[in-house]
Amino acid sequence: MIDELGNMPLQIYNTLTGQKETFKPICEGQVSLYVCGPTVYGDSHLGHAKTYVSFDVILRYLRYCGFKTFYVQNITDVGHLMGDDDEGEDKLLKCARELRQAPMAVAETFARRHFETMDRLGVIRPDISPRATGHIPEQLEAIAKLIELGLAYEANDSVYFEISKDPKYGELSNRQVEDMQGGARVEVRTEKRHPGDFALWKKAEKGHLMRWRDPYSGWGYPGWHTECVVMSSRYLGEEFDIHGGGMDLKFPHHECEIAQARGLSKPFARNWMHSNMLTVDGQKMSKSSGNYVTLFDVFEKFDPLMVRYFIAASHYRSVVDFSESALTATGSSLKRLHQTVRNLRKCKTAGKKASGKYFEEYRRRFCQAMDDDFSTPQAFAALFDLSREANTLLSEKKPDPEAIADAEHLFSTLGGDVLGIIPESLDDVQTDLHLKDVMEILIEMRANFRKNKDFVSADLIRKRLEKIGIVFKDSVEGTTWEMTDKN
Repeated sequence: MIDELGNMPLQIYNTLTGQKETFKPICEGQVSLYVCGPTVYGDSHLGHAKTYVSFDVILRYLRYCGFKTFYVQNITDVGHLMGDDDEGEDKLLKCARELRQAPMAVAETFARRHFETMDRLGVIRPDISPRATGHIPEQLEAIAKLIELGLAYEANDSVYFEISKDPKYGELSNRQVEDMQGGARVEVRTEKRHPGDFALWKKAEKGHLMRWRDPYSGWGYPGWHTECVVMSSRYLGEEFDIHGGGMDLKFPHHECEIAQARGLSKPFARNWMHSNMLTVDGQKMSKSSGNYVTLFDVFEKFDPLMVRYFIAASHYRSVVDFSESALTATGSSLKRLHQTVRNLRKCKTAGKKASGKYFEEYRRRFCQAMDDDFSTPQAFAALFDLSREANTLLSEKKPDPEAIADAEHLFSTLGGDVLGIIPESLDDVQTDLHLKDVMEILIEMRANFRKNKDFVSADLIRKRLEKIGIVFKDSVEGTTWEMTDKN
């Protein structure tokens, strides 16, 4: 229904029902949001950026609409195995063995580095970041209850959820239980009653570094799918507004969450939201394909604000294809937008406040787009149309100071507070972006000198830069640079 101002209520695509629905929070004026966090066994990559920037924009818009938000994002530091069939080594344990470090040291390192990359992307930190290892008692309690209800069973000192006992299993991912045959990639564990049954608790073999006392095998560790059920319910309640995550989590992770919550009679999440994948040059990103790109790698070449803009400009449910050329083109658009805002701020009369009399059409268009399942492409289109009109205003001999204030305010709130791509100060951003452009020119010049065997000139560039704290890093992939402490 359209209100008296012509505005549509917020519509959100619910993955569980497969359609857009009018958003009605459980508690008026408040939104409870849970988004599945990273498994901290390596540096965060572009796929993580796609998910968390997308949900950051959603969170920011909810706040802009006046909602009080409570945002929980977990940290998985145990139980996520290498395969989806309850087989293979724990990802974090494998990394710990390779690095010759204690598992919790690995978890601490990569959790810290994850939040560092998110900070650089301008992603607002969650209100709570609970860890799987910090909620073992709650997981064991939930598992015991599922066994008592006849929904889970013990087998060879491990515990599995019996999916045939849940008539709605597969509802989220549109799968049929009878079609879930295991063994396509690995030999199905014989103790399972059905190939699709998933582990709630696993027996820990002797020497397993991450294990807890349990009533089943003496020592064990949790499966991957129980942690989010107990943590979301603990911090957000038995029923909460939104459960989000990447599309790759829809099955099996989220499907298994819903099955457990249903078995435990938890109303659980009202709305399920999934951000789509990020590909690299048209291919799914993976280490085996050689196109795996960490955020730290990307930040060596591109400003994090450009990466955020690149992701935010596409709809959260759309596949985004990353390439350096696409990101460079995106950066050019961002620079133009920033220049408009910079000029508005220079022209703005000190102390002049926005009246809201001017450019209301662009605010309305922006909100209309965001109310339609957070359609950021249309929201960005409204901002760029506003930019063109603002530039026309700035070209006047005596631009209206009230109109200038209104335009700047809209950019700061819609582009800054909501989309997170226009910071309060643009001076540092401009300097940083120009520095990157200059360094690309110097790298190209140095490469040409070396190609022409003019090593004196090539070394001169390198030495002069070292004096001001900039060093080149040469590798088979090419040359990069980084800032150092020149003292």
